[in-house]
Amino acid sequence: MPTYEGTSQFFNDYGRLNREQRRRFRLARQAFVEDILAGRTPRKSLRVKPLEGHPGYWELTWEYHDGRALFRYGEEIPGKPGPHIIWERIGGHDIFKQP
Repeated sequence: MPTYEGTSQFFNDYGRLNREQRRRFRLARQAFVEDILAGRTPRKSLRVKPLEGHPGYWELTWEYHDGRALFRYGEEIPGKPGPHIIWERIGGHDIFKQP
């Protein structure tokens, strides 16, 4: 599994999600990781794309396009598979106000 970490803002955002929103994020994250480890482009349903106007930041979308997580790639950790992912924000469209 790729290594990852979350910012304090991500964990604050995550704490405000309800149980179902957390479950859906975990499912989306799992699909994203599976695609990365298989060397595939992330599935279209996740809508992984660069965040416009914020170089180096990416957006992952799920839950009928209402669930969103912002992330960036960090330095790969030697001996670990896949890239290092830094989760920055999670929630709805409101996370775009301060990515």
